[in-house]
Amino acid sequence: MARQLKDEEVHGRQAKHDAPGGGWQSVQATETHFLRERVPFKGNALMLKINTPDGGFECPSCAWPNPEKPGPAEFCENGAKAVAWEATAARTTPEFFARHTVTELLAWSDHELEKQGRLTHPMRYNATTDKYDPIDWSTAFREIGTQVAGFDPKRVELYTSGRTSNEAAFLWQLYGRMLGTQNFPDCSNMCHETTTVALPQSIGVGKATTTLDDFEHTDCVFLFGQNAGTNSPRMMGLLHEARLRGAEVITFNPLRERALVKFANPQTPKDMATNHGVPISTQYHQVRIGGDIAAIQGMCKHILEVDDAARANDGKRVIDHDFISMHTDGFEAFADHCRSLAWSQIERQSGLARDAIVDAADAWIRAERVICCWGMGITQHIRGGDNIHQILNLLLMGGHIGRRGAGACPVRGHSNVQGDRTVGIFHKSGEAFLSKMDEVFGIECEREHGHDVALCCEAILRDEVDAFLGMGGNFFRAIADQARVAPHVENIALTVQIATKLNRSHLIHGKSAYLLPTLARTEKDVQAGVEQTITIEDGMCNVQGSKGQIEPASPHLLSEIAIVAGLGKATLAPNPKVDWEWLTEDYARIRDKIEATQPGTFYDFNRRLTERGVFHLDIAARDRVWNTDSGKAHFLYPDKRLTEDDTAPTDTHFQLLSIRGHDQFNTTVYSYDDRYRDIYGTRMVLMMNPRDIERHGFEAGNRVTLHAVSDDGIARSVSGFKIIAYDLPENCLGAYYPEVNDLIPVANRDFQSNTIAGKSIPVTLELMSTEAIEAETGMLATG
Repeated sequence: MARQLKDEEVHGRQAKHDAPGGGWQSVQATETHFLRERVPFKGNALMLKINTPDGGFECPSCAWPNPEKPGPAEFCENGAKAVAWEATAARTTPEFFARHTVTELLAWSDHELEKQGRLTHPMRYNATTDKYDPIDWSTAFREIGTQVAGFDPKRVELYTSGRTSNEAAFLWQLYGRMLGTQNFPDCSNMCHETTTVALPQSIGVGKATTTLDDFEHTDCVFLFGQNAGTNSPRMMGLLHEARLRGAEVITFNPLRERALVKFANPQTPKDMATNHGVPISTQYHQVRIGGDIAAIQGMCKHILEVDDAARANDGKRVIDHDFISMHTDGFEAFADHCRSLAWSQIERQSGLARDAIVDAADAWIRAERVICCWGMGITQHIRGGDNIHQILNLLLMGGHIGRRGAGACPVRGHSNVQGDRTVGIFHKSGEAFLSKMDEVFGIECEREHGHDVALCCEAILRDEVDAFLGMGGNFFRAIADQARVAPHVENIALTVQIATKLNRSHLIHGKSAYLLPTLARTEKDVQAGVEQTITIEDGMCNVQGSKGQIEPASPHLLSEIAIVAGLGKATLAPNPKVDWEWLTEDYARIRDKIEATQPGTFYDFNRRLTERGVFHLDIAARDRVWNTDSGKAHFLYPDKRLTEDDTAPTDTHFQLLSIRGHDQFNTTVYSYDDRYRDIYGTRMVLMMNPRDIERHGFEAGNRVTLHAVSDDGIARSVSGFKIIAYDLPENCLGAYYPEVNDLIPVANRDFQSNTIAGKSIPVTLELMSTEAIEAETGMLATG
């Protein structure tokens, strides 16, 4: 029998005296990272120009928007880490590649690869030596262009990262469409594609209906599957302010996250003087992984019961029936569905007691203005789209769309992941946009839908890809089923990676492979003797200019725009309407072309950018205009009464949640520490409920192998994870991404959006033998 753990031995249990998120620890972490990258003075100076509309640069980290009047330090700890990592003094030079083979580098950790610093020269893979050799730009463009021009365009994949600017992304998709493809897998396919697909089905637009102003007037904020303290820390400042003025914050999250329990705002003198912080979540509901549909529908059931009782007794109604009648359809069917649900079923599938769900619903009833926020804890599920529909139902019941202080707030990840899609990075672009592209550029765009990330991976598995060109990111590390997909990459004729730093995807390469180093967001971009401005779109639909502040890491770097132009010129036949060099000389010309192809969205693009530095895109649902087939917002719900896992968790398997560490952004690992979870020096941990540890005969510290449970007959496992006791629901596990990606079948995805379901992975556990542990330890030591 395993020893029963004491409370103080369980990670993630935050009592009222525990250290808050933020505070002096965040300040210390910021300076520590500047010191590690050997840029203490340059790094701090850069932070004075981050997220400012007057000629500063936009943070390369998350997509949280800037206030209308930014403060003197408009950044967070994780933004500072991203800047330090990018502005590092370390360099990955041709001499580095001369010392190391690709095979050798594959044994390095993700952290060690990126820690080598900024790429300085274009490089070409040499199969004879298994090394990357330097190559000049003109030769690289010529060789790549010649190869791409000879391929079937439908066998060419053009990947886009959310770091890419609007201008570079627009040229990237122009390059692809002139080539004749709609294969545009991009990072949104891995995170918020579910939002982009599900939101329009409900309200006619795939973006946030909120602005920062709404957070200043809301009565209640619901957080679903969103760990703001790590993934969008500047959001914590608004939650902090909301709590101080009495607004409620209701959190639904399997893990008890420190900053959402209590937060000390580094920009608030009182918090910094005491370091006590402010309690953030007035209610914290540790919902079972995949149990969000049941939890939300349980809330709706209680709200309906209260409203029905008010109607029967001539009392005050709690549902906005006038709004529902005027602006929605499908309410009665949804209401009948919720009324018919048994509380026993809701409790079993949500993992929450009825009283807890009722408490959350009562907070909704008390509030006049409700905001619902969600992150990838909602989107990366097999029923992710259904999750979002239930959140929208909750808002629509109260008329909380198109009302100040209320609305839908999907919290996006990378800084311009939303903007990439807006300017045309989409594998299923519609006729209106494609017709405009044809007209403006004198081309004939492909109409047949192309590949997203999942379909791209499946094409690689079938050996049906001739070329993979990546604009940033770390595709072959971020994807599901990496162990299956990666061996097929060597069958691809050409891989090209446009990047700032070395990562694992550069080592998983095709027969011919190139690394093309590019400018970072922080660096000056000079074209034709003039410093250029790029733009990004944040998660609340604000388009803002960004201008680099420091000298490039190497004189051999080109901007992403210049690289795309170089590829376009080398690959495609001359076109009188596409002068690549002319477009590169002045990025305002690219913005004019963006406006020409989307005049309703980007009207007066350059004028508005010049006059204001930032402007908000029009969002119809904010004005209660519903761009749906019926002209109304829709109440939607799944036909079947199922949650993520069709059966309740049993003793035979667990539901695994993949998460990011606090010193991590996407696949970039800044360090092996996660201080918000009290985990230091390692990422190979498995978070497990202490009762599960005891019931299954394990002990904290045991090392285990995780086996995926799937119906495709393919064995998937990862080993070497140390069990730690953690405060999360029974039969639920947590482990770091991307270390567990190999457990996720590429077919395990949301059926509406094709988003890979990385937040709910059925697994079983096996205790590792002493021999296996010793063998693994020996391999790690050798590596």
